[in-house]
Amino acid sequence: MAMTLNQNFKTVRLGAALTLLGLSFGIGLGVAFGMFEDTFKNFIANGIKAMPAVHDAASKDKIWRYVQRAHFHAAGVGGFSLGLIFLVTMSSLRPKMKSLSAALIGMGSLYPLAWLNMFFMAPSIGREPAHANLVTEIFTFVGVGGLLLGMAILFANLFLDVWADESASTSRSGFQPAE
Repeated sequence: MAMTLNQNFKTVRLGAALTLLGLSFGIGLGVAFGMFEDTFKNFIANGIKAMPAVHDAASKDKIWRYVQRAHFHAAGVGGFSLGLIFLVTMSSLRPKMKSLSAALIGMGSLYPLAWLNMFFMAPSIGREPAHANLVTEIFTFVGVGGLLLGMAILFANLFLDVWADESASTSRSGFQPAE
């Protein structure tokens, strides 16, 4: 008996939830730009004014770009990850591997938070220290590492049949050969 899409979705809920949260964050940040762009820019200007020794002429524009990158990456990684999680749902991966792959892919939603952290930190400590900040690095490595590992599991299954659920191999397409 073939599993329905809803039954398959249950195995990827965590990854889908993380991905949808990340996508929502990206959209929300875009809305916030539209409504409160001056607030973002004033935050940067006030930080630079308070700590001029750690800034140069490019700081204002580069720090503004950090928060834009948080928005761009949240939307881009979120959309891409949603497509990957759909592939996980339809793959022949064993249920536990589907859950793992989807959760790892969903962790990619943490990467845009690295850019957001740099935006919040840079006005007070400078661009380079914000980039090298421990929280920034954790979000970067966990987000990118999770996404890449989740993709590796999915691709290994799609192209090499690794971790395939043997019971799903005949029922995956719903096609049963005539006897």
